[in-house]
Amino acid sequence: MILTQRTAHLKNHASQISFPGGRVEPGDEGPEAAAMREALEEIGLPSDKVELLGCLPLHETVTGFLVHPFVGWIEPPVELALDSREVAEVFQMPLSFVLDAGNHRWETVVIDGQRHSFWVLYYAEHRIWGATAAILVSLARVLAP
Repeated sequence: MILTQRTAHLKNHASQISFPGGRVEPGDEGPEAAAMREALEEIGLPSDKVELLGCLPLHETVTGFLVHPFVGWIEPPVELALDSREVAEVFQMPLSFVLDAGNHRWETVVIDGQRHSFWVLYYAEHRIWGATAAILVSLARVLAP
């Protein structure tokens, strides 16, 4: 699993762990094309290195974004090149870690006076939460029900 840590200065989801991705822009033929374009822009992953396997259910974030999660296979090795304006770090997490339900935690926090509950995964020094964690849990439930 390839994940990124977003840079601290970004307007949305600064410093959070995420998948490469972004908005569908004019010229994109749809969400799949946007995902591939964003992967190239953010981490230098060319689309010819990705075999798309399918997609997971749409996920709406608490901030109002609608995420189209795509699942793909990348045959190693692959050379990545980060866009330092958007990506502070890229790291890999084993699929076996995601599939282990013991790594999925349901946590509740208070943000701006409101209680929010969401999935969290702790991997190495990374706290993966919110939409990214929910998508990972969704993937685990599809692959290892």
